[in-house]
Amino acid sequence: MHWCSMIKPNVWVLMENMYKKTYAEVLFWASTFLKNYRREESAAAYLLRRLLNWTQTDLALRLRDEMPSVTKKQFESAVRRHAAGEPIQYICGYEIFYGRKFWVTPEVLIPRPETEELVAGLLQRFNRHFPNHKSLRLLDIGTGSGIIGITLALEHPRLKVLASDISVGALQIAKQNAAKLGANLQFYKGDLFEALPANTKNLDIIVSNPPYIPQADCEALDEIVRLHEPMHALNGGESGLDFYEKIISESPKYLQVNGMLAFEVGTGQAALVCQLMKKVYPSIQTEVVFDINGKDRMTYGFLSES
Repeated sequence: MHWCSMIKPNVWVLMENMYKKTYAEVLFWASTFLKNYRREESAAAYLLRRLLNWTQTDLALRLRDEMPSVTKKQFESAVRRHAAGEPIQYICGYEIFYGRKFWVTPEVLIPRPETEELVAGLLQRFNRHFPNHKSLRLLDIGTGSGIIGITLALEHPRLKVLASDISVGALQIAKQNAAKLGANLQFYKGDLFEALPANTKNLDIIVSNPPYIPQADCEALDEIVRLHEPMHALNGGESGLDFYEKIISESPKYLQVNGMLAFEVGTGQAALVCQLMKKVYPSIQTEVVFDINGKDRMTYGFLSES
């Protein structure tokens, strides 16, 4: 069925009359249109501000102004796309992460606030675990859009960052983000550690936000996520722990004796990931950190030479 035939009559009238309208009037149309498609009405204003790079204050000051025709057409197209289920971040082409604008496409996952907490936690723990190191080597496995590796490289000048991903498309986006933001990283294509040069060793930190959703739960994901974000970056196998097991079991070949492991995990997985680390490193000290929503979200492992 064509989308036009699904619109209620009053919404269609609003669409026909949306031209030569103020920002407030067009936003009323957009909010009503999204509501009829069972989307959040508030997404209309959010989408418009994203398209125009405006703050809430900018929009509030312009509500009575007439919206230019070019902006109307662009906004109407974006509203239709979101009504059909496309995420706003893909429509606008970017997401803000740790105060920086990262380009995103359907080749990569949309950055989440929880991952900002992982980055902040790492930055807090670097000096504590490596107090006397002038430089540190970090590997970001499954870098995606590059948000973890790039942000850490920019925030911590002592870091030399390596980043890997199995997806060519994801690496292209990560490289673009690194170049745009002025971050110096080494990128490698391949599956986990297979991406690295043969002589890679003595890493100080290995960090990853791998796929962790159990396979059976993938079909139950919100349709906006399930139909638009890359499933290979979400599906963590039958238990959701496949990638943690592989990374942790192979890490001794690459990690220094006093190295550090850090992971973002799914709800209820933190204790299991800590068990995996202790199985490989019996003397490792592990730490579980809950996110702002009270969910076990970050796990850290600290090795010691003794």
